[in-house]
Amino acid sequence: MIYISPSLLAADFADLKNDIRRVEEAGVDYLHLDVMDGAFVPNMSFGAPVISCIRPHSKLVFDVHLMINDPIRYIEDFAKAGADIITIHEESCEEPQKALDLIRSKGIKPSISISPATPVEKLYPYLESVEMVLIMTVVPGFGGQSLIPETLDKVRALRRYAKEHDLHFDVEVDGGLKPDNIGLATEAGANVIVAGSAIFLAKDPAAVIDSMRKIADEHPYRA
Repeated sequence: MIYISPSLLAADFADLKNDIRRVEEAGVDYLHLDVMDGAFVPNMSFGAPVISCIRPHSKLVFDVHLMINDPIRYIEDFAKAGADIITIHEESCEEPQKALDLIRSKGIKPSISISPATPVEKLYPYLESVEMVLIMTVVPGFGGQSLIPETLDKVRALRRYAKEHDLHFDVEVDGGLKPDNIGLATEAGANVIVAGSAIFLAKDPAAVIDSMRKIADEHPYRA
């Protein structure tokens, strides 16, 4: 099944409640929440207090992406704020397994991510411990970038590895996704699609979402 997860970074921060309601009514599945600390990535966004404030206004799955150093320090905060999924970066942790175990202990789905420069093999030790893997299809830290096609090779490698080892997890892609290229991602094996401006800035987000789902259906995973 394909899940659409619009990134809040593309929303109107002066009117978050209504912008979230607008995309929720348009038919998205998740809300992707990019937390950036200005250290792990060269930008800053928002933290647990903002997520806590918007949580009562949406029934969407809160897909929290921690682009921060040493994320284990803040797992408790994001759990209390209402996260349903928490993604950490392999590159940001001294001991990723401890962070993943802590996330699961809070009743939250653990997920792990890598940036474009990181080999996909770095993820393999953790795949039995996660329910989702996020492959960044752009360099993390800024919205509005174009998808790096070579990153989809990592999605294919993950799907092959999962089949060979009888593992079951979602594969999320984040960065530059839109109707024009979602088929490339789903053919590679992605089933959770992060799209920011393509949805939040659309005049008719429902039409964009319908188009993305249709294209995804027409371009299923090809082993």
